[in-house]
Amino acid sequence: MNEQDKNKPNHDESLKNKQGDSGAKPSSWNRLLSKRWVFPAVYTAAAAIILTMVWVYQDTGQKPLKPDTAAVVSQDSASSGNEAGTAKDDPAAVEVVASAESLAWPVANPGEVEVVKPFYDEKGTEENHVAAMVQYNDTFVPNAGIDIAREDNQSFDVKAAHSGKVTRVEDVAVFGKVVEVTGPGNLKTVYQSLGDTKVKQGDEVKQGDLLATAGRSEIEKNLGNHVHFEVYEDGKVVNPSDLLPQR
Repeated sequence: MNEQDKNKPNHDESLKNKQGDSGAKPSSWNRLLSKRWVFPAVYTAAAAIILTMVWVYQDTGQKPLKPDTAAVVSQDSASSGNEAGTAKDDPAAVEVVASAESLAWPVANPGEVEVVKPFYDEKGTEENHVAAMVQYNDTFVPNAGIDIAREDNQSFDVKAAHSGKVTRVEDVAVFGKVVEVTGPGNLKTVYQSLGDTKVKQGDEVKQGDLLATAGRSEIEKNLGNHVHFEVYEDGKVVNPSDLLPQR
């Protein structure tokens, strides 16, 4: 009877074998996941990796360009800008080129004329201050330009000292006939004491174009036939002799 009992399979063991899940040995992966510290450790490692990637990305974005790279970018931008300006005939670029034009004498032949009254220089010598005063009746005023005349007192052609637009043609009782030419870069030249004018307001002129002939004015009638020449830069009067080439 005891032997029969021994040979009979244990009921509990049979049940376990049939169920399978309780009887099989757990794998190493299942054993690892069953540990309580596994999931917190995994989360901590993942968070550390993400934070490290964010820090590296931000640090890379804040680093300045290398000098060589910056130079290449600057040169490429400048080249692109030049190409675009050339293709579209950028007015600003044309103006810069035009403003490089040097001032010329407002006469056909500078060797045939002379400066008979200089520009009044506030920082000039006493001799300059005396020579550059203009007397009209009982009033003395500083000369705002230079007066040019021939030695033989003959009239001569007055030419445009620079390219630009004729912005004024007027006959003023005291100053005679006046022509004003405005060019690029806020450069303006004024021609007074004229005889016959050859241009009208709104005309576009090139350097050396005929504007008028030299004439006379009431304020400087003692000078005879001459041209009174003034130069303005950015609205301020400047000494024409400092800008004109040597004769």
